[in-house]
Amino acid sequence: MLGHRALAALLSVAALAPSPATAQVKIEKVACLGLPNCQRLSNGTVEVVVTTDVGPRIIRYALVGGENILGEVPEAVTKTALGDWRAWGGHRLWHAPEGNPRSYAPDNAPVRFDVVADGTVRLTQPVEAGTGIQKTITVALDPAGSRVTVTHAVANGNLWTVELAPWALTIMHGGGTAIVPQEPYGAHAQNLLPVRPLVLWAYTDLSDPRFAIGPRYIRLRSDEGRAEPQKIGVGNRQGWAAYNLGRTVFVKRFAHRAQQAYPDYGSNVEVYTAGSFIELETLGPLARLGPGEVAEHVEEWQLFGNVDLGATEDSLHAALTALVARPAR
Repeated sequence: MLGHRALAALLSVAALAPSPATAQVKIEKVACLGLPNCQRLSNGTVEVVVTTDVGPRIIRYALVGGENILGEVPEAVTKTALGDWRAWGGHRLWHAPEGNPRSYAPDNAPVRFDVVADGTVRLTQPVEAGTGIQKTITVALDPAGSRVTVTHAVANGNLWTVELAPWALTIMHGGGTAIVPQEPYGAHAQNLLPVRPLVLWAYTDLSDPRFAIGPRYIRLRSDEGRAEPQKIGVGNRQGWAAYNLGRTVFVKRFAHRAQQAYPDYGSNVEVYTAGSFIELETLGPLARLGPGEVAEHVEEWQLFGNVDLGATEDSLHAALTALVARPAR
């Protein structure tokens, strides 16, 4: 049976949902992050804002009238051999493994915007001159509730085969904590083989107090007072990861392809932070794409308000169990 915290979380989420009989998705032009040509999708419960000025990017995801769960860093610029890459904030699409300048190919030009179905829009980037890759993000907001389906497509526009993995990176609003589930805990006698990779970078320091590693969850929090970067990668077979900011919980779900290879020593979830900047990232399997071929990676997002995760891993587990009970499709 669900504990009292889990039940309370479910009831608070249900209270946010509009009536299915009256809910629908409205799309309207707005300005956001200083970008004048954005499109806002809303169903009365949540709102999603995409921009057509740069990208493809999702730059806002929030309960209607609430705080943006996505980070906003329009001033951040990285100089590369391909030009200035701007973080802007929000959610973007890269391809792994990471490399500079390839991964940082500027996406500062306008993108094509299409409404492809009720509540579904597509953002299509021109083929990148420096890489020959074309990126597309399709955003589908359910007519009720907070679920958003984000489909990432990476197309090979070169005349030769390339190997890559679609890489979905979400800059989160600083001040919160990324949460990645561990594999189910088990006794030594019945579990002689490893169950997941835990991947570290040269600058990863697990003694950093921003990490909290327990039997059920790996957590990494952002801290404005600690500018040194930290990053961790996980082979996550549970199919979800989360971010907690105050009493708001953002959950992204994704498929894990057990028989396919993933980049970065088998990582399909990665978390990076430096100061108040923090990213929750998922990756698809590595794919060898011939000319014109496409690799896709799908995330499902949900946003939950008024959630009390408590102060212990037990209370955290009770609340999160209620929020992620429905598996990714």
